[in-house]
Amino acid sequence: MFDGDCGFCTTSVDRLRALLPRFPEARPWQRVDLDELGLSLDDVTTFAWLIDRESGRRWHGAQTFAALLSGQRGALPRMIGGALAAPGLRVVAARGYDWVSAHRHRLPGGTPACALPEPPASAS
Repeated sequence: MFDGDCGFCTTSVDRLRALLPRFPEARPWQRVDLDELGLSLDDVTTFAWLIDRESGRRWHGAQTFAALLSGQRGALPRMIGGALAAPGLRVVAARGYDWVSAHRHRLPGGTPACALPEPPASAS
């Protein structure tokens, strides 16, 4: 599940779908019943999600990408997916995901409309 209003997100899903032989159904969060999935608006506007309806397993953010790679047939994608899910690299992957998310409006396929809203200023 991804942000269907974001050009970068849509472009990324389309590219991954073309690149990865095993790619699950990907739908914009705007076209799913979030209550049925047990997700909030904050959940889906903060992260991309991969949900395995059969097992109930869920991945979000960088771990969505790690799970996509781990589910491929080839050894190299599975190794990369496993590495991204490993405790040491998991934190690095999450930071990378956060950076991409914050800059998605400047990345290929992105538009100014892809920019995430600024966090509210803290009251002092």
